[in-house]
Amino acid sequence: MLFPTQDSANRKSMDKTKKILLYAAAAIVILAAAGLIFKHQSGQVEKDTPAKYIFVMIGDGMGATQVAAVESYLSYQAGKLGGEQLTFTKFPVLGLCTTFSADRNITDSSASGTAIATGSKTDNGKLGVDPEGNELKSMAYTFKEQGYRIGIMSSVPANHATPASFYGHDMDRGDYYNISLQIPESGFDFIAGSGLLQFNEKNNDQEPIDKVLESKGYDVCFGLDELAASTDEAGVVVVQPSQKNAEALNYEIDRDTEFKEDRLGEVLAAAIDYLGDEKPFFIMCEGGEIDWAAHDNNMMTMTDAILRFDEAVKVAYDFYLEHKDETLIIVTADHETGGITIGSGHSSMIDWAGIEKAYEEAGETSSAENRAISTEHNIGWASYGHTGGPVPIYAIGKGAGKFCGRMDNTDIYAKVVCE
Repeated sequence: MLFPTQDSANRKSMDKTKKILLYAAAAIVILAAAGLIFKHQSGQVEKDTPAKYIFVMIGDGMGATQVAAVESYLSYQAGKLGGEQLTFTKFPVLGLCTTFSADRNITDSSASGTAIATGSKTDNGKLGVDPEGNELKSMAYTFKEQGYRIGIMSSVPANHATPASFYGHDMDRGDYYNISLQIPESGFDFIAGSGLLQFNEKNNDQEPIDKVLESKGYDVCFGLDELAASTDEAGVVVVQPSQKNAEALNYEIDRDTEFKEDRLGEVLAAAIDYLGDEKPFFIMCEGGEIDWAAHDNNMMTMTDAILRFDEAVKVAYDFYLEHKDETLIIVTADHETGGITIGSGHSSMIDWAGIEKAYEEAGETSSAENRAISTEHNIGWASYGHTGGPVPIYAIGKGAGKFCGRMDNTDIYAKVVCE
């Protein structure tokens, strides 16, 4: 029988002491970390601060299945069944966002844009106001008051519902001329879109809106070439060259080919260059024609629109890589459009080659024809309008963790401005 020596007893005692010291050290680290989060005197959580550079990027009508369908198409192009990703689906934070409005289960873009921009619900059709008509302050105005430079841009008209939700207030989202008049009132630095709806007032008895904007101190630039030549530092409004003295058109891809048209990513890059990085900035960038293509149930046009939106996200992401500790990017949608499904029959394969060929041969198509093409090749559509399901929200950068999990679209405001 063996008995422990005095040395072995001492070693056990020392090992026990080491363990106690290690546990104590771990406890101190945990308490110290907690002290960074909580104020011991009051028990209140330390106030977070907003990122210096903020990108709120909205794919209008872009639900989770739209994203999945486009990634399926990218995988098909790469000769795979799946695995290809868009820039924003690689972001580390993923959440889910409800979208109902103050008076409808299924929101429209003005109500959802207002909810995202201001943190408050409103009725469908109303813009930047509550259901009673009281003006709401968007996060863009909040940041302007804090010394941020502000950029608002879209691939659709700059006075359309989503971009206008960040600067305008109106009981009628369709009052485009009046909404345009609020651009100079905002004092924002960079406004861009495909054009301006109601370029003239409804009765054509008021000045064209570009003349009004210029009289208020804004330089109206028809394309990025004109922007590059501009020396105006007080504020610019950038629209597509084809919109000079004309009513805004819908789809980016449908514009007059005699003009060089600027892609959304190019506009965002120009905005970043114009705003600079010496001062903080806030940018809202919308891929607006995703929604319009989905209303038409046009699979290939919608895919192209999402890919062009992703180009803009990549521009923001490249900026983030140079300013990781100071930049926040969130990518979300105001609602889903079309009720798209991956699968519409008994087949378990999407015939992307068949969809591409059908559009090559079809020429101009109606919404019904678009739906038939998709259905025949195993992609379904449930609606020609918006739907009420939740939409994804992707985030990366400073404060991104707050966008993990389920939230309402009204929660986005406080998470971005750190209230």
